[in-house]
Amino acid sequence: MELKLINEQGQAATTLQASDALFARDFNEALVHQVVVAYQANARSGNRKQKDRQEVRHSTKKPFRQKGTGQARAGTTSSPLWRGGGRIFPNSPDENFSHKVNRKMYRAGVAAILSQLAREDRLAVVEDFSVDAPKTKLFSQKLKAMGLESVLLITDRLDENLYLSSRNLPNVLVLGVNQADPVSLVRFPKVLLTKSALAKFEEMMA
Repeated sequence: MELKLINEQGQAATTLQASDALFARDFNEALVHQVVVAYQANARSGNRKQKDRQEVRHSTKKPFRQKGTGQARAGTTSSPLWRGGGRIFPNSPDENFSHKVNRKMYRAGVAAILSQLAREDRLAVVEDFSVDAPKTKLFSQKLKAMGLESVLLITDRLDENLYLSSRNLPNVLVLGVNQADPVSLVRFPKVLLTKSALAKFEEMMA
C-alpha cells in the first residue's frame, strides 16, 4: 500500500510503501463498531450510586391506616412506588461496564480504520513534526502552512514541546503510537503520522 508523504507545505512530495496488512484491509463495519464501543465502555468509571428502600431516609411510620381511605395500601413512604422512595434495582458504584475484545480483534479493527482513512485520503505521512519551543502560535502556524485545521497527530514518542503547544487547540490532538486509540482515529477528519511512528505502528501491529 502506498501512502502519501507530504512536506511542510502540505503538498504530496512522494509516496511511501506501507504494510498491506495494516493499510489495505477491507473495512469491517461491525468489527470497528464493536472495537469503538468497547473502548468507550472500558473508559467508564462505575461511580454512580442510587439508594434502595433500606437506604433512603424516611420514617418507618405507616403513612395512613390500612382501610377506609380509598387509597392503595401503604406500609412505608420509602416504597419504590412513592415519590422519593428507594429504587427497585439501584445502580451501585462497583458496576462493571467493561467489554472484552480479543487482541486479534482489536488489531484488526484498528487496521480496518487505518485502511479506510487511507482510502478516503484522510491519512498522510510526514517526515518529521516538531516545534522549537512549547508555544501554541508556532504549532498553529505550522499546521496552517500545511493546510490542516482539525487533525490527529501521531508521533513515535510524545514530545513535550508538541504536547504543551497543542493542548490549547480544541481541534488538535497529539498522541504517541502507544496511546493511539480507535475513538480518536475515527473522530478527526485528518490523521497525520510521522515516518518513525508509521514504522512503529507496523511493528506493533505485526
